[in-house]
Amino acid sequence: MTYREKYNQWLAFDDETNAQLSAITDEKEIEDRFYKDLAFGTGGLRGIMGAGTNRMNRYTVGKATLGLANYLKAKYGDNLSVAIACDSRLNSADFEWYCAGIFASRGIKVYAYTDIVPVPVLSFTTRYLECTAGVMITASHNPKEYNGYKVYDSTGCQLCTDDAREAIGYINAVTDYSGIYDGVESVEHYMSTGMIVGIYEDVLEQYIAEVKKQSRYNAPTDLKIVYTPLHGTGNIPVQRVLEGMDVTVLESQQTADGNFPTVKSPNPEDRAALTLAIKKAGEVGADIVLGTDPDCDRVGVAVRDGEDYVLFTGNQTGALLVNFILTMDKDRLNSKSTLIKTIVTSELGANIGRNYGLHLVDTLTGFKYIGDQINKFEQSGDREFVIGYEESYGYLVGTHARDKDGVVSSMLICQMAAWYKAQGKTLVDGLNEIYDRYGYYLDSLDSFVLKGKDGAERIQQLMAEFRRLGAELMPGIAEIIDYSKGIDDLPRENVLKYIFDNGSWMAVRPSGTEPKIKVYYSIVAPDKATASKRLEKTKEIMTSIING
Repeated sequence: MTYREKYNQWLAFDDETNAQLSAITDEKEIEDRFYKDLAFGTGGLRGIMGAGTNRMNRYTVGKATLGLANYLKAKYGDNLSVAIACDSRLNSADFEWYCAGIFASRGIKVYAYTDIVPVPVLSFTTRYLECTAGVMITASHNPKEYNGYKVYDSTGCQLCTDDAREAIGYINAVTDYSGIYDGVESVEHYMSTGMIVGIYEDVLEQYIAEVKKQSRYNAPTDLKIVYTPLHGTGNIPVQRVLEGMDVTVLESQQTADGNFPTVKSPNPEDRAALTLAIKKAGEVGADIVLGTDPDCDRVGVAVRDGEDYVLFTGNQTGALLVNFILTMDKDRLNSKSTLIKTIVTSELGANIGRNYGLHLVDTLTGFKYIGDQINKFEQSGDREFVIGYEESYGYLVGTHARDKDGVVSSMLICQMAAWYKAQGKTLVDGLNEIYDRYGYYLDSLDSFVLKGKDGAERIQQLMAEFRRLGAELMPGIAEIIDYSKGIDDLPRENVLKYIFDNGSWMAVRPSGTEPKIKVYYSIVAPDKATASKRLEKTKEIMTSIING
């Protein structure tokens, strides 16, 4: 079917859909909504909300759920159960209950959260309740127009390559959008029959208890913290794991609100998202600022340095956490102890791990690959997971979950800051000590937004151009790693990594969840000034090519 034929078909679905689509006068907008179906990427299903096959709405969510239900029944038979949760985004709760109804109508028991919770809570719940699968309605740190759909297996890990491919086959087999909800009764009906069970406090308490088991430092301190949940799910669980510490919660961003009224984008990687929290920190004299994204799997940190606050990168926070955890655990480390990171994460934390004798495992981008490695460790017994992290502000300590966890990370970051403060130091001092020992690392990320069908084609053209240019792309390239060919035991993925002769590297990959091409830089140099010059030159070349 052409995009226009699909558009005309959707006009007959319901009055709300008809009204929304009929109001569109831009043909490009119609094409963008219907030229393809939303596809699963590194973070599952994610897209802008609205009517259309290329949007998040009750029909595309329903299609994913019906396909997933068919996949689970075909693979695992009967007596199935699914845990479902959502974040604070617009329509998240509606999408959650749409999912619950479809699963229940197919004879799959549903444990559905009656209030918002973070991603790691859903990952934990899937394991704790021994569910067949889990679904989280979230678009992580994307702008308010987005929502998404993450699928977890029975271990609490997002579906990896083979399972995802199987599930996608069943999802793609659902072609009749208009009939997805045929035979689905009301949520109230399924609750009365026990096919849908509401959960919240009891399971959340168990999760909090598991997180607290990861505590590393509880000595009294006068550390002052400002925390913002950025209108998301972190408010309650983060406050619970920080009990006993001096925490000021930013009131203006405490209320869950999918409009994210106080920020342009609820992304703690961006200083703009933490502007109000940093201002509050200055007023109360706080040592650190924490900000978690709407689904509380990522956490950003700003640290007082003189009269200003320095925002750490994910690589910097990750390296500090590696150093802190290994220092605290040095008597418990053994020949199996292992650190896991992604291929686009700085080598700084890895080098700290090597110094402590840890095994190092690199995975593709996406925390599901880190979770998958934890599962493999438990199955084989050959390795023991200590810490895993990625440059995009996601960290995990403990095996209570199989996804990045902003709750346990917030607790450990605050304990780490308290540990340094007891020594008369800040986290900035701690980072500088690491640089003094391991060398200076300057990491950066550029994301180039290329929307619509034309943008998708341009991204593919750029990746082809980078492969054609090879080492001629810029001076100093000593090696090129093309992950699309299959490297080691990693699945094939459209990623290019350039290793420079001075130990620096750069990686290029299309985003799996957004219309972007991303360029990662990790510059190694004797000092910041030298690193900054190298970074600037490298960025100039890449920007000129991508912007054409």
